[in-house]
Amino acid sequence: MKPYLDLLQDILDNGQQREDRTGTGTLSVFGRQVRYDLKDCFPAVTTKKLAWKSVVSELLWIIEGSGDERRLAELLHGTRDEDKTTIWTDNATAPNWKNLAQFRGDLGRIYGVQWRRWRTPIIHRSDTFKDEFGNTYNRQGGIHIKEVDQLTSLIEGIRADPYGRRHIISAWNPGEIEAMALPPCHCFVQFYVAGNRLSCQMYQRSCDMFLGVPFNIASYGLLTHLIAQVCDLEVGEFVHVLGDAHIYLNHVEQVKEQLKREPLPGPGLEINRTIKDITKFTMKDIRLIGYASHPALSADMAV
Repeated sequence: MKPYLDLLQDILDNGQQREDRTGTGTLSVFGRQVRYDLKDCFPAVTTKKLAWKSVVSELLWIIEGSGDERRLAELLHGTRDEDKTTIWTDNATAPNWKNLAQFRGDLGRIYGVQWRRWRTPIIHRSDTFKDEFGNTYNRQGGIHIKEVDQLTSLIEGIRADPYGRRHIISAWNPGEIEAMALPPCHCFVQFYVAGNRLSCQMYQRSCDMFLGVPFNIASYGLLTHLIAQVCDLEVGEFVHVLGDAHIYLNHVEQVKEQLKREPLPGPGLEINRTIKDITKFTMKDIRLIGYASHPALSADMAV
């Protein structure tokens, strides 16, 4: 995880102070690329404690195609009880979204919904035609919506044509941004096969370097492992492309404390090898092995 720590130092040294949507303020740089070799170890941050169960539950929730924050609570805690919170609770209850939600926990058409049920309009044009008896009919035009399962299509594509250049999932849907509690931060991902190894490159438009990015690195590292397994491949690299990479001003002291800590050896990952369907993984099928870290560092999330 040294590349992640190097980027934190880069932002402290070179970041520009900017205002932001939350009113908190940030130190920010624009346009960075960081690479993690998944063959060596799993990319879990060790200079502070990673909320591993939150990483796994959120990824399984996205794979499931859910936009229900209470379903995420069920995966993480085993219950939908309102006193059990998740990393999405603040967004589900944010004042600017609360009145738009259709039900308790509704987050709209966010990541999982776009991955599994992307809406594509099918246009039927009006026309005139004759039947076999010579009768003339007018057919009315219209539009109906077809849903595209990007995730299963991706896996089918990797299996059928591993060297293809269209192994892509997009969460950024301009036509539905207003139907989301939060527009996607990690919005575009491409997979690449070489030497029987699967690599993943993800573009993230907005990167909360202290709270969010370690979580995102672990999540996409895990996703690469899961897809590699169901496609009978080994893992290669996770390549992280960062747009606006920022440290919130109320996280600066925590970042400085983190940078004083010496990284520990990275952990391994254990997955139930019998599973070959991306939708069948559960919390008990995925384990982080030999993970050791420095103590947790807490900070408020900017919403």
